[in-house]
Amino acid sequence: MVAFGKKLKDRQIQEWQGYYINYKLMKKRVRQYAQQIQLGTLDRRHVLKDFSRMLDNQIETIVLFLLEQQGLLASRIAKLGEVHNDLQQEPEINKITELREAYRAVGQDLLNLLYFVEINAIGLRKILKKFDKRFGGRFTDYYVKTRANHPYSQLQQVFKHVGIGAVVGALSRNLHELQDRQGSYLSIYDQPSVPLQDPVVDSINAAVDRLSCSTNFLNFLAQHALILQDDLPAPSEEHVDDERYHFMSLMLNLANTFLYMVNTYIIVPTADDYSTSLGAAPTVCGIVIGAMAVAQLFSSVYFSAWSNKSYFRPLVFSSIALFLGNVFYACAYDVHSIWILLIGRLFCGLGSARAVNRRYISDCVPLRIRMKASAGFVSASALGMACGPALAGILQTNFKVYNLTFNQNTLPGWVMAVAWLVYLVWLWIFFKEPSHDVEENQAPPNQSNDVENGALEKGLKQPLLITSDDKVEEDIDQDYDDSEEAPEESRLPANSIGSAYRLLTPSVKVQLLIYFMLKYVMEILLSESSVVTTYYFNWTTSTVAVFLACLGLTVLPVNLVVGSYISNMFEDRQLLLTSEIMVFIGVLLSFHVIFPYSVPQYICSGLLVFVSAEVLEGVNLSLLSRVMSSRLSRGTYNGGLLSTEAGTIARVIADATITLAGFLGQSRLLNITLLPSLFISVVSIIATCYTYNSLY
Repeated sequence: MVAFGKKLKDRQIQEWQGYYINYKLMKKRVRQYAQQIQLGTLDRRHVLKDFSRMLDNQIETIVLFLLEQQGLLASRIAKLGEVHNDLQQEPEINKITELREAYRAVGQDLLNLLYFVEINAIGLRKILKKFDKRFGGRFTDYYVKTRANHPYSQLQQVFKHVGIGAVVGALSRNLHELQDRQGSYLSIYDQPSVPLQDPVVDSINAAVDRLSCSTNFLNFLAQHALILQDDLPAPSEEHVDDERYHFMSLMLNLANTFLYMVNTYIIVPTADDYSTSLGAAPTVCGIVIGAMAVAQLFSSVYFSAWSNKSYFRPLVFSSIALFLGNVFYACAYDVHSIWILLIGRLFCGLGSARAVNRRYISDCVPLRIRMKASAGFVSASALGMACGPALAGILQTNFKVYNLTFNQNTLPGWVMAVAWLVYLVWLWIFFKEPSHDVEENQAPPNQSNDVENGALEKGLKQPLLITSDDKVEEDIDQDYDDSEEAPEESRLPANSIGSAYRLLTPSVKVQLLIYFMLKYVMEILLSESSVVTTYYFNWTTSTVAVFLACLGLTVLPVNLVVGSYISNMFEDRQLLLTSEIMVFIGVLLSFHVIFPYSVPQYICSGLLVFVSAEVLEGVNLSLLSRVMSSRLSRGTYNGGLLSTEAGTIARVIADATITLAGFLGQSRLLNITLLPSLFISVVSIIATCYTYNSLY
């Protein structure tokens, strides 16, 4: 990966060269400060004052030039507006076409200005990170807080784009009026739901979206998908995305995500009854549920590698494997074999194509709608998680056709087998395989695989008060004292799990530990729910299904509240630690110690654990997407694969814990399975506190 200083130099417009942030000079000055402090020729206060003054001067140069260019663009639009008014009196097709192209030329210049603001803001954020990392302080906090709302500070002008918004509005309105309007007397303001279809305006809107500095629900939801991309994609790359994008293929990709999550959770309410009917203990449901996760450990790797060459063939294989797995699962009842049941679940796990689902979004969806697609991926997963148990609650019947039994245990398998067969036909007819023009190790700009929103799609959506400065992306930020470009081998993606693991910094390892913890806790809660509630409360399958469906339905509302409101009020690391503590409290309240175990205690503690874990997952993946090495944003062994494997291992261990604890009796199952959850949550809290205290 090329260093940011080199990228900055390559992307500069020559006429504007003197107005970009002087990243190379500031980087050199940071090294000089470190040397002078070490020699004792400068004290910290002088360094802070001098560096602050340098930043102020750099920002002032950027902002004044930005205002000047906005004024020039506004003058050009005003002159074109006069021509436009004359044409309204005497319209001529040739002149209208010329005027439309003139407006588009202004749009291209505005797009260049937006990239100018974007690259300068990224450079500013990176140099602040570098300063904090070099001197171990919190200079970024000090600088932003003292400048953000000061009347003389121009810092926020880099992030606010009111003037730019006015220029975009003027361009859009005039281009809309210059379109073919025969038979229509409506203006652009009369049809706000019908956006202007113009490639220049689309590119401008995408760039403006990246220049938003506020966190919103869509952004927060998209971060759950953990889809990263390279730091500074070229404008031309968006046109490549458009050529590969196919709406129906995206819908099929999201449908695969939805059906897989339904398939995962549809058996949870009845897994214990099914195990009992086959002569096993109820707690064997842990192995039955976890068998799918065991197979997913392997399927994630080969699907990740397969998606380097194709998307269609892995999805076809996934559908066939899941169809066969569900048929085996349903037939296990009539052949009275727990092994056939487990083989069926293993086949279902081998069909887990979530790596392909994420990879398709990162590779084939245009940048301007990639966040929406990522949010759609998470929404499809959440909806599937809620629909699975709800569907199991509906399938309460019992009849036979020939020698096949259809009851609450087998119907989930038969229903999902039919669903995957229908999906396979739909996939075969409508999916369009995008072109694969590059090899994996060539590191194409948009080939980011599983890692669910990266550095530039968020662009300036990452606030200046970023709290994850330990990013190994310091392929960019590491001190290459004599060169602005990293060695060639340091830019290649990892070629094995071991090499990918070696790229993880302590902060990334802590984020993965947190991810492991929350997946373990959630799996314990969900997988043992049927056994625990049947033992303590005599709940029926329908009641368990309603409880699990209600938990699943909390995902989107919780993310809405956190993404739209709470994340704007607190820093990510504060939300992270608070959510971990709430998970710990929820686990603690779930224990059955002295008083009789009651339904309100179980529901309230379970809801607290699940909701807190959902909040924690969103915040954790947001931070993980920032601290993950850019070398892990592409290739087979990417950061998304590592996080997926961490979560899957947690689920496997949790399900195995349930089965092993069952040997000690159902009366002890709850407390024994909660003890590891309590221990891991405490460890993650300690690790989080230690990591961020050492950073700050």
